[in-house]
Amino acid sequence: MRTARFPFVVLIFLMIFLIGPFLVVLVASFGGDPSLRFPPTSFSLEWFREALEQRSFIRGFDVSIRVAVLSTLASLLVGIPLAYALARYEFPGKAAVELIATLPVIIPQLVVGLALLKYLIITTDLPVIPSLVVGHTTLLIPYAVRITLASLRNVPLDIEQAAVSLGASRSTAFFKVVLPNIRDGVLTAFILAFILSFNNVPVSLFLTDVGVATLPIQMLVYMEYNFDPSIAALSTLLILFSTAVVFAAERVIGLSQAFK
Repeated sequence: MRTARFPFVVLIFLMIFLIGPFLVVLVASFGGDPSLRFPPTSFSLEWFREALEQRSFIRGFDVSIRVAVLSTLASLLVGIPLAYALARYEFPGKAAVELIATLPVIIPQLVVGLALLKYLIITTDLPVIPSLVVGHTTLLIPYAVRITLASLRNVPLDIEQAAVSLGASRSTAFFKVVLPNIRDGVLTAFILAFILSFNNVPVSLFLTDVGVATLPIQMLVYMEYNFDPSIAALSTLLILFSTAVVFAAERVIGLSQAFK
């Protein structure tokens, strides 16, 4: 009996460890105290209104959305052809190409951010938004490649060859036969990349500027001078936003199936 209970107890402690911080933020966001504290001594929704009316947060949300959409689309435009080449062709240096495509995940993001600051901002004097798009795209390409590659390996080569043998060009076969069969994988890569870009801090920290910063960076700047529950309220809204996106993706395309 003790042996049967042990895994259950471990699971409970693990869930508390994982979910506990989110519950603390959630409860603190409804506090009526002038400073962030847990547990709160009173209940209020005032800090949600305060968070939604902060101009810096609104600007940061706008920047984050634009950068996330553009960098996600750019990573897919690069990642899908690269994944297709890795899945369908044998060529010299294939293993090296696959490794290079994974490097942005292996290298610490602070190092990536510092390198991008040197070459995008200091050397080329690129504006903030394009710099953020390039930086986030660099980080998202490995995810676009890996997820799309997993989907491509589940699509038999025979059906593509059959389309070509019936007169379709390679590009026509890809767009009309291959791409519809990896649609769920592409959508999964889009959603995952979008969330990763939207929530990114290390690279964004190096590439933002005064007045042009992503929402996570605006939150960090705000906390340097204020420690009120509006940050907890905004964090709660962001948790709900990310959870809703993932839940909708799971219901529509079966997000978890893309990783099997």
